[in-house]
Amino acid sequence: MSENIQPVTRRPLMQRIMIYAGVLVIVFLLGLVPMWLKARSETNSLAETEHQLVLAKMQNNIASAVIDTRRGDYEPARQAASQFFTSLRAELDKADGSALTQVQRQGIQPLLAGRDEVITLLARSDPAAADKLTDLYVAYRKIVSG
Repeated sequence: MSENIQPVTRRPLMQRIMIYAGVLVIVFLLGLVPMWLKARSETNSLAETEHQLVLAKMQNNIASAVIDTRRGDYEPARQAASQFFTSLRAELDKADGSALTQVQRQGIQPLLAGRDEVITLLARSDPAAADKLTDLYVAYRKIVSG
């Protein structure tokens, strides 16, 4: 009955700590990578939604100007038209991150040419401004919707 009993060797403390740390890092990365991918896709979705919101706000401004002009409220119409042209110019001036595509940018350039005329007609309370704004609204919708 002579059994050869060998003592159980224990790993040194530092080696066990390194193994635990390695396992902890792997578990952390298993949780981090999927969350990072989801956050990245949600960020892209948010950027697209913000671009659509900018375009919708501009369309709302010009539509509001048309309605106010048809009702004979020229001052609110002038303010809405001015806000439309200001946001349109700001979008055109953005180098990156604009809500407008290159084709839309080229189509919108001529719309800005009539800015002074439209604002002047509205400031004078000229009923001809309603037709100009309606044409502007239709042209903007056509350009933005592609």
